Amino acid sequence: MGVFLDSVPFSGIIRIRDMMYSVKDPFRLDQGDVSFDSPDTVKNAMRLAIDENRSHYLQTTGVPRLLELLAEKLREKNAIPVGGPDEVMVTTGGIHGLYIICQALLEPGDEVIVPDPEWPPCVGSIIAAKGVPVPCPLHEQLGWRFDLAELASKITAKTRAIYINSPGNPTGGVLTREDIQTISDLCRERDIWLISDEAYEDVVFEGEHVSAASLAGMYDRTISLFTFSKSYAMTGLRLGYVVAKDAVLRDRMKKVLFYTASNIASVVQFGGIGALEGSQAPIAEFRDELKARRDLFYAGLREAAGHIFTGEAPHGAFYAFVRINPEWVPPAGSPTSRSWAMTEFLISQGRIGCVPGVDFGANGEGYLRFCFARDRKELTGALKSMKALFA
Repeated sequence: MGVFLDSVPFSGIIRIRDMMYSVKDPFRLDQGDVSFDSPDTVKNAMRLAIDENRSHYLQTTGVPRLLELLAEKLREKNAIPVGGPDEVMVTTGGIHGLYIICQALLEPGDEVIVPDPEWPPCVGSIIAAKGVPVPCPLHEQLGWRFDLAELASKITAKTRAIYINSPGNPTGGVLTREDIQTISDLCRERDIWLISDEAYEDVVFEGEHVSAASLAGMYDRTISLFTFSKSYAMTGLRLGYVVAKDAVLRDRMKKVLFYTASNIASVVQFGGIGALEGSQAPIAEFRDELKARRDLFYAGLREAAGHIFTGEAPHGAFYAFVRINPEWVPPAGSPTSRSWAMTEFLISQGRIGCVPGVDFGANGEGYLRFCFARDRKELTGALKSMKALFA
C-alpha cells in the first residue's frame, strides 16, 4: 500500500479531538459516544473472563458461544435467515468490520454508491480498498433520505455495491421499509451488492429499523454490519460483527480479519456474551433517555440559537445535524468553509465541541453535527454557553 495510503483521507474528527484537548472544561458534543456506562452484565462477564484467565488465543472469527448467540439474535431480532454461526464473524468494532468488507469485496476501480453526508470511515475504507466512492445526496426535506430515482441514476457498469446506513450518522435519517425494498430491488436487478451498516439499529425514535438482509432474496447479496458500541455503551471496548451468506466472500473476510487482528480481544468477546445472555432492558432504557436528551437539546437550541441553527429533530441515532444560517458572519481569518469556521468559533469561543458538516461529504457543507448522547448537565452547559455566544 505504502504511498497509496497518502490518498486515504483522515477524518476531521481527529483534528477536532486534538483541538478539544487544548480547551479547558470543554463540552464534548463532538464525539459520537454515549455518556452511559456498559451494563453490569457486560462488566461482570469481563471480570469473570479475567479471573478465569481467558487471555489466550481464540478462534479467528470469534468465540463459538458468542457466534451462536449472534446467529440467534440476527434470526430473531433482525429476521435475517442466518443458517448457522459460521455465517457470522466478530470484528474490532464497526469500523474494522467495514474495512474487512471493503477489502474482501472490492477490486481496484470498483464503485460503491454512498450517502452524502456520511460517516467518514465509509469513504476511507472504500478508498483504502482501491475502490471509488460515488456520493449520492441525502435530502433534508426528505428527512435525510435518498431521492431513489437519483440513487438509481448513480449506478454504472462499474458499480459493485450500494452502502446504506440507517439510522444514519451524521443526519439521524431513517430509511423506510419501502426505501430499503426499492434499493434491494435495484441491487437484484443490476446484480450489485448491498452493504447495510446497522450500527444504530437500537436507536430509532420514529419509524422502524429494517434489516435489508431480512427482505425476500436479499440475504444472498447483502453484507450486514453491526456493533455493540451504541446498543450496549461499549464504544471503547471495540466489538462489532458482520454477517454474510456468501461463502467465498466470507472466506476472504476471514483472511483480512486474521491478518489485521488474528482474533478479537478475548475478554471483550466474553463481555459480548454477557451482553447477549443478560437482560436486554438497558437497550430500551438508553433509547428512552436519548430521546429525552434529543428533545431537551432541540428545545434548548431553539431558545439559545434559533436564529443561527435550524433543523428538525432526527428520527434515529443521537446526532443533531443542523443548518447554519447563511447570514452568520464568521470572525476575520476563519476558514473559507462555513462549517469549519463555525466549528472553530464554537470550540475556541464557547468550549463547545462539534463537527463540521463538510467532514461528512460535500453535501454537508453549511451544516454542523452535535452529539446529544452526552449527559444532561453537559448538554445544558453547552446550550448556556451557546446562548451567551449568540446573544
